[in-house]
Amino acid sequence: MLSKVWTAFFALAFVFGCLSGRIDAVTSAVTAGAEEAVTLLLQITGLMMLWSGMMEILSASGLGQRMEWLLRPLLRPLFGKAGQDAESMELVSANVTANLLGLSNAATPIGLRAVDRLYTLSGRRGTPDSVLTLIVLNTTSVQLIPSTVAAIRAGYGAANPFDIMPAVWGASILSVLAAQAAARLLRPAFPPRGN
Repeated sequence: MLSKVWTAFFALAFVFGCLSGRIDAVTSAVTAGAEEAVTLLLQITGLMMLWSGMMEILSASGLGQRMEWLLRPLLRPLFGKAGQDAESMELVSANVTANLLGLSNAATPIGLRAVDRLYTLSGRRGTPDSVLTLIVLNTTSVQLIPSTVAAIRAGYGAANPFDIMPAVWGASILSVLAAQAAARLLRPAFPPRGN
């Protein structure tokens, strides 16, 4: 779908560039945009590699299990019966931890493994509440260290790329609370369907 949207954007830019007689501006914008994208990608790659490596160290050292133990009292009530399963809670906790550190790229594969485990626990029927809860947590995640956004800001020359932290904390905490409240309030109106 996204490829169709981008193709439509390029086609519209080309058509309007031709109609307005500014096709040279369109061509130079494409070249400059591609160059900026590659430069930005190279600038944030180092920081993303650092934090992804930190997540691997966290997992290999056993700190992932300790994080799971620390987060379990907060997460267990949200996940119902699945909250009693150590494997699923370790994966959910690792996903939440990656999001806390602002590592959406590292959180995604862990989140997919957690969803697979939660579906297995539910007998792979319907749309389990535990999966929906994880999706809400993952989408609206609380970020203690917004590393990806800070890396992008640093790439664009921000003097203090982490000065957004208080705003990120407030927005992410409010988004998690609002989304969880909406999920709990709307659950009776839209019960999960089985296959």
